[in-house]
Amino acid sequence: MKAITLLGSTGSIGTQTLDIVAQYPDQFRVVGLAAGNNVEMLIKQIRQFRPSIAAICAPEKLSILQDGIKDLDYKPILLAGEAGIIEVAAYGDSQSVVTGIVGCAGLLPTIAAIKAGKNIALANKETLIAGAPVVLPLIEEYGVKLLPADSEHSAIFQCLQGVPTHGLRKIILTASGGAFRDWAVSDLASVTVADALKHPNWSMGRKITVDSATLMNKGLEVIEAHFLFGMDYDNIEIVIHPQSIIHSLIELQDTSVLAQLGWADMRLPLLYAMSYPERIFTDWERLDLVKAGNLTFLSPDHHKYPCMNLAYAAGRAGGSMPAVLNAANEQAVALFLDEKIKFLDIPRCIEMTCARHNNAQNPSLEDIIGADKWARQQVIDVTEQLENRPQFISLR
Repeated sequence: MKAITLLGSTGSIGTQTLDIVAQYPDQFRVVGLAAGNNVEMLIKQIRQFRPSIAAICAPEKLSILQDGIKDLDYKPILLAGEAGIIEVAAYGDSQSVVTGIVGCAGLLPTIAAIKAGKNIALANKETLIAGAPVVLPLIEEYGVKLLPADSEHSAIFQCLQGVPTHGLRKIILTASGGAFRDWAVSDLASVTVADALKHPNWSMGRKITVDSATLMNKGLEVIEAHFLFGMDYDNIEIVIHPQSIIHSLIELQDTSVLAQLGWADMRLPLLYAMSYPERIFTDWERLDLVKAGNLTFLSPDHHKYPCMNLAYAAGRAGGSMPAVLNAANEQAVALFLDEKIKFLDIPRCIEMTCARHNNAQNPSLEDIIGADKWARQQVIDVTEQLENRPQFISLR
């Protein structure tokens, strides 16, 4: 039985992880839970999974959490705030920490878990994108495993099993194309928030759905793939795959191409990251190729998805630039969702912010945190200049 700790337990990743634990109680047990603001759901999770420690990020809700479980026959440690989340990440005998905290907020807890000798099931891409210069040396120093728990990088990781060293030639990341896959570029100027949140394939959180619409999610995954698998950016490719059945592919040195297929179900990569190197039998719906039907592929339109080029450029720049890109995107998307900027302003804000950044090539943790904070403020500042910028960013 594997002991796990879950960061971001009330979000989409967290609830699906706990669905797996509930279905396979002989395989997994929960040591720690950390949540953001949903104290009611955290109370229910504590009652069901009986962790040794739990934390709520919002300090003002700690008393509600305490009252919500005071009748239980055991007394878990209850904490609050960022310090509480970090303590949960490092606590006890958990072998693996599933990092489902959204955004750069997951960086410090992930570092704490690594220093405590715990394997990381990485469901938060931003932690590695922003923090790779710090995180990757710590992974090596503490001898822990970093296992991808998102569908695309899990697909690559699964395809690589058995591939000899230096056998990999190219990584091919598949993308759904998002809400505007079938829109003309000329129509994007009139996009509303409601339009951007209409994903053609599935329902996700608001931020990731907008990232899918801009294809920034895939640009960030390119940077993550570079750090996870050591591939040069010239050898990481994006392809639009509307059916979302092939989750990603690898090309080997002899031109053979391997792919991982399945229905769109985040439980699959989560389960593999949690159980690795084992394969656990499930009764989930099996992939029926006849039912799946035709599988098609398109080259992404760089004029429709300028965020792709921004991500490649930031990745190649290295240093603290990916952290700035990530933070600028988070802030710009938040402003769009609040209807303070237009959809096409998202890449413009990101480009202007990255252009102003004084890149640090060997950033410390403090440098990365500082760059993240700086970029968020810069996005707010540059919105005042958007009226004087071109409608579409330049593609360099």
